[in-house]
Amino acid sequence: MADAPAGTVAGAGGIAATTAGGFIAGLGGASLSLYYPGSWNEGLSSGQGLIAVALVIFARWQPWRCLGAALLFGGAGALGPALQGVGVSGYYHLFNAVPYALTLAILVWTCSPKRSLKGAPLELGVSR
Repeated sequence: MADAPAGTVAGAGGIAATTAGGFIAGLGGASLSLYYPGSWNEGLSSGQGLIAVALVIFARWQPWRCLGAALLFGGAGALGPALQGVGVSGYYHLFNAVPYALTLAILVWTCSPKRSLKGAPLELGVSR
């Protein structure tokens, strides 16, 4: 639907893709609430949505780059618990902040005005 004018109704493929994406996002939310604390709590995602949006922007909407970026951010998120598991517990809050600091650093480093819109879908209405 990239060449369709704005305001047109999505076809069956667009509806199916949106439905599948919503289903996968629901599975992610369910696994997040069941895996980490075992129940739903206020502030459960703790800013991980920001990291997900930054991941897509950083990967320039390319699936394989998204996979690499997800592994990078996931590794940064696993750093704190891994170090705590081997006995390094003095800087627990600092290690928990690493994914967010990495997100900000990568976005500042990669999002110049010329490069930030490169590869963006036309449906966003911001491509040049």
